[in-house]
Amino acid sequence: MAGLWRAYQGLMAKHPWTLQIITAGSLVGVGDVLSQQLIERRGLANHSVKRTAKMMSIGFFFVGPVVGGWYKVLDKLVTGGTGGAALKKMLVDQVGFAPCFLGAFLGISGALNGLTVEENVTKLKRDYMDALVSNYYLWPPVQIANFYFIPLHHRLAVVQVVAVAWNSYLSWKANKM
Repeated sequence: MAGLWRAYQGLMAKHPWTLQIITAGSLVGVGDVLSQQLIERRGLANHSVKRTAKMMSIGFFFVGPVVGGWYKVLDKLVTGGTGGAALKKMLVDQVGFAPCFLGAFLGISGALNGLTVEENVTKLKRDYMDALVSNYYLWPPVQIANFYFIPLHHRLAVVQVVAVAWNSYLSWKANKM
């Protein structure tokens, strides 16, 4: 395990942006697999590989770049490594970023699932607030710890590890018709 961590650290030093995006996409895919197998109990025979691929593409092309970029911006908006700075970062993240990100994530998922604009709006009206409230139960304490203890270049990976459970929930929410 220590060797795997050293290899990850080495790749992070050489290719931080690429590795963050690959990590995010992969873990969104893991979240979808867990959603299909543990929450929806589809079984391997009924597992939708196409859906997992769609969710991974959202991770690679949306979650990774957007969240990774957001953490860089947030570190410039709120400077410092104190507990107070971590609290401010969490508040800016959860009040300013999370609601927009969540709406975009659900909207992109709907579009990739072939929903019309009207169907997507209806689905967002039905699911958005529930997902946002669930977000507020999980993410504020995770983000305070993340912003206080974790260096910037590891924050996306830490969030994505915690997000395996969150991604399972989001995948279920995004794909529930």
